[in-house]
Amino acid sequence: MQVGGVHYRSIWWDAEAGAVRIIDQRWLPHDFRIATLETLEDFATAIRDMWVRGAPLIGATAAFGVARQMARDPSDAALDEAWAVLNVTRPTAINLRWALDRCRAALASLPPERRAEAALQLAQDIADEDVEINRRIGEHGLALIREIAARKPAGEPVRILTHCNAGWIATVDWGTATSPVYQAHAAGMPLHVWVDETRPRNQGALTAWELGAAGVPHSYVVDNAGGHLMQRGLVDMVITGTDRTTATGDVCNKIGTYLKALAARDNGVPFYVALPSPTIDWSVRDGLAEIPIEERPGREVSHVQGRGAEGAIAEVQVTPEGSGVANPAFDVTPARLVTALITERGICPASAEGLARLFPERAATTAEEAAR
Repeated sequence: MQVGGVHYRSIWWDAEAGAVRIIDQRWLPHDFRIATLETLEDFATAIRDMWVRGAPLIGATAAFGVARQMARDPSDAALDEAWAVLNVTRPTAINLRWALDRCRAALASLPPERRAEAALQLAQDIADEDVEINRRIGEHGLALIREIAARKPAGEPVRILTHCNAGWIATVDWGTATSPVYQAHAAGMPLHVWVDETRPRNQGALTAWELGAAGVPHSYVVDNAGGHLMQRGLVDMVITGTDRTTATGDVCNKIGTYLKALAARDNGVPFYVALPSPTIDWSVRDGLAEIPIEERPGREVSHVQGRGAEGAIAEVQVTPEGSGVANPAFDVTPARLVTALITERGICPASAEGLARLFPERAATTAEEAAR
């Protein structure tokens, strides 16, 4: 996507400098900064402390982390260390383990002298695949937006509610939930996006920053405005992303997603989840019982970062001194509340049968493993 008229991915290999670059999201939306990741600890810190965030981007970052480790030390011990160090950085988003398992499986069979080059190529392949997956999600989601637009008076915008940031900076490019929005906007369809602020960390501000740069009409609203907007008939559809989806269609996403799904169901608003296939955890069937929910530092709740009157970026405390804070980062939305899943292979019901129809090879493999 574009930043100041220049195309960027959220992570990329700078071949001229021989370095991995990222957009450092800690400073957005107020300041656009690029950071370089070099050591294994750099990559672990960037994932854990949310210099990068979003399940697809976390996976791509982990792959580049393995590649840089192999450039320094292509031994079996170093490969195992990279897997172990990066795997514990974020427990909920399944793309992290998916990317690490893929890298280890591909590299372990190679002699050490071939691993550095192969690891870098694999990381770039994973990044490229993510871009294509999200582009195709956008094509399928665009069809849903067109259907809604066809039922509305001419010129009236399709009103979409988002939650968290499932935009291009949560992926390598395009985004998941935002890809249909960008493609509809490019097609000239009138849109208005309700951008849910998404406390803590106010990641909706990242979505607003993205949409503003792309010229997409939008309004930034507080988390709890979503139900009110639906009651007033001001939301035509909800689209969110996902950090892990079970083989039966339960969706784990940023905290607050479940409440949006409940409000959507009560008001007859379709609730869609943009789902890249690497985010499906085929080993899990019960999201509530089996998906680990990351508990992040309380400071993300007790403090807010913003731009002050004089332009400086600063952090302020919003809680009383001494108040306890809890910060569960994700919740699980049961499949029964999800209207449909938008994948790179098409749209399906949020169910084991729906996912198996689109991904028969993965469903069959999972069934064989369970039988053993």
